[in-house]
Amino acid sequence: MAQIEFILGDCIEELKKLEKDSVDLIFADPPYNLSGDTSLTVKSGKPVKCDKGDWDKIDNIHEFNLKWIKACKEVLKPNGTLWISGTLHNHPSVGMALKATGYWIINDVIWFKPNATPLLSRNRLVPSTELIWVASKTKKYYFDYELAKKLNGGKQMRNLWTITAKRHLTTHPTEKPEELLERIISIGSKKGDLVLDPFMGSGTTGVVAKKLCRHFIGIEIDKKYFQIATNRINKEESQKKV
Repeated sequence: MAQIEFILGDCIEELKKLEKDSVDLIFADPPYNLSGDTSLTVKSGKPVKCDKGDWDKIDNIHEFNLKWIKACKEVLKPNGTLWISGTLHNHPSVGMALKATGYWIINDVIWFKPNATPLLSRNRLVPSTELIWVASKTKKYYFDYELAKKLNGGKQMRNLWTITAKRHLTTHPTEKPEELLERIISIGSKKGDLVLDPFMGSGTTGVVAKKLCRHFIGIEIDKKYFQIATNRINKEESQKKV
């Protein structure tokens, strides 16, 4: 049975308390730092102030990225992988932070959302992708090539993944679809491995990890989402066969 651990707190501080070289796979969906008085988003077809929460308001986003990415490197196994999801608002900084902290960058996965939300403005292209950096501490990392090939109909899996965006199951504004995490965790880890999410959010990573019989550690700074995630993950049952 999968062992699950929930940690309420700042991931930069909490990661320091974990055992070094103990985690097989890390999936991180860090703050994009989009919230603010001058930032807008769309809700129910109307422009509104973008305020995802205090967790999305960071004074120096690049310094923040350097700190948590470095902390992840300490707990990641030599053959483990780090997967970081984001958009153009944050990912240039993430890429620079990975290089600065000595990671080996494996791939940039493009998640294409064919049903992306239309834009109200008419002066730019509709954002329909997210970028996922894939990195490791060494060049000898775990990757299930055969499973990836099987999931792709017998052909080599490319770095362009077409996965439709799903209606959120919780109130978290950046919730990821389970299908995306199922692919990442399946090809990046084995049954019984330890998966870590330093920005647990609504708990999608934990739900999928438990379903696929992986152990899981989730760290979340927001008390509201921490409770939502723990309740959601605790209700999930591990699969008998993987």
